[in-house]
Amino acid sequence: MSDELGLVRRMWHLLEPLHAVLYYAPEAVEEAAALGYATHERWPGYFAWRAAPLGAVGADRVTDTFHSFSPAMTASYVPAGWSVATPDAVLAARSRAVDRAYRALFGDRVEGPELAEAAGLARRAALAADVRGRPLAAANAALPWPEAPHLVLWQAATILREHRGDGHVAALVAAGLDPVESLVSFAAIGAARPEVFASRGWSAQEWEAARGRLAARGLLEADGTATTAGRALRAEVERRTDESASGPWAALGSGERDRLVELLGPIWVEVIGSGLLPSETTLGIGKV
Repeated sequence: MSDELGLVRRMWHLLEPLHAVLYYAPEAVEEAAALGYATHERWPGYFAWRAAPLGAVGADRVTDTFHSFSPAMTASYVPAGWSVATPDAVLAARSRAVDRAYRALFGDRVEGPELAEAAGLARRAALAADVRGRPLAAANAALPWPEAPHLVLWQAATILREHRGDGHVAALVAAGLDPVESLVSFAAIGAARPEVFASRGWSAQEWEAARGRLAARGLLEADGTATTAGRALRAEVERRTDESASGPWAALGSGERDRLVELLGPIWVEVIGSGLLPSETTLGIGKV
């Protein structure tokens, strides 16, 4: 991997946990419950939080943009979630949730100059993102920017991670991998245990059928691990994803990018050390 693409990957690794706080923080659970969402599992809130920038869209739209979830699972939460709260109400609650969660995690640092500096740099990168053909990035980029620096940082992190995610979906499609095949092939290279990917709602039959299709293409061994060709295809997907995600970072000079890494490090440690986020996810961070 080139130094430039390594920087792109590093920025993702630093920013992704800052975004993902929304899906796990107790403050977000409380805000979801206040809206009327069930909180015995995280998915009602997750689908509402993440899809709200798109508006009151249907299940097909969310399935297409989220990509990895089974259509049956998506249909369990969308569009029913919009009868609980409108997208505008969800977006307002989302901001409250992030505000409360960041204050709980970072304390006085939310008012400090280092976080404000990080927010300014991340916002410049986010504003430089070309969101054409990237629906989730475009929807988040169209939202008004908040005033508080810690909320600016979260919104920038969200635009940048959705920009990368939209590009990742395009790379998977270009590789001829449908949603469930994308997960099976990722599990096959050891990104996470197959059980972790079960959270996306695919049945055992759908998973095995995808294994069969990938094996027929020479991408999977009989035991479900990736062949040399399968690993090469996934490496190409990740390379294309990194290349596609590199544009926003050209808006910052090399010194500014290094400074942002330096500024994000301590708050990244706070998030990881909080225990809020699962140690193993479908993103495969640290695995590829």
